[in-house]
Amino acid sequence: MNKVLIISISSVAGHKVSPASSVYADTKFAVRAISQGLRMEVGRNIRTTVISPGLIDSELKHGTSEATSSQFVNEVYNDAISATSIANAVTYVIEQLNDVDVNEIVLRPTVQEF
Repeated sequence: MNKVLIISISSVAGHKVSPASSVYADTKFAVRAISQGLRMEVGRNIRTTVISPGLIDSELKHGTSEATSSQFVNEVYNDAISATSIANAVTYVIEQLNDVDVNEIVLRPTVQEF
């Protein structure tokens, strides 16, 4: 019997709260809690994975037009890793046998502290 596979994208913020980001971190902790709850409540018929990326090169760095914020974000994202890294993690999860549940993957640039 094939099992349902749910892959959720969270963030490293769901593992550690940073200053001035508690609301964002709350939502990412919630993603992990929902995934764990589904696995416990549904049981053997579901596989759930949470992928928690750190700095990933994405459109987020273009989200502000305010000069100081934009400069800061662009400097931070100089160390971001490719979105291909997330795609590779998703592929890894999908390729597992039906009796394997990869619960969590945390991936970030090697230079990122958290």
